[in-house]
Amino acid sequence: MLVALTVAAAADDAGRHGVFTLDGFPFWAVYVVAFCIVMARAQATYWLGRGVARGMGGTRVARLLTSPRAVEVIDRIHRWGPPAVTVSFLTVGVQTVVNLAAGYLRMPFGRYLVALTFGCLIWAAVWTTVGTAVVYGAILLFLLHPAALAAAAALVAGLAAWLVRRRRARVRAAESAADAAEAATEQA
Repeated sequence: MLVALTVAAAADDAGRHGVFTLDGFPFWAVYVVAFCIVMARAQATYWLGRGVARGMGGTRVARLLTSPRAVEVIDRIHRWGPPAVTVSFLTVGVQTVVNLAAGYLRMPFGRYLVALTFGCLIWAAVWTTVGTAVVYGAILLFLLHPAALAAAAALVAGLAAWLVRRRRARVRAAESAADAAEAATEQA
């Protein structure tokens, strides 16, 4: 009975306010707030990268920028520049490294700001539409079928773990092949 009342209240609330709102705030307000949040976060990451480049060589951030994944991202930024910054906002987990690397590489701020603005506009649009719909859908699924939500979460977590293990195995295999080739070169 309580679940039925809660679902009815949620449906009524969504009907009054619309799906793409937060507690009755209109879409545009939620969009502007999301844009400002991501713009501030990305700017802070860029300037942190500039600080690392300026002389924080022994820091944890500096060590992060020498990891294989970061070196790969830095190579892409050298190659693609501002478009890499913009496209990074369509990914999960890469945009922080890209913004950090853009600062570390001292990408000219004007070029970075243009790319960042377009990326933030895209990110805010995705998260205030699709992201909000996913959150509302998860809440509704929890209210109707909590076991189905738990199963879906377990499935997503399992898929993510499988993808991470698969990528790590590929990286290890590539490193082993590179080490073997280097050893063969040294012996010759």
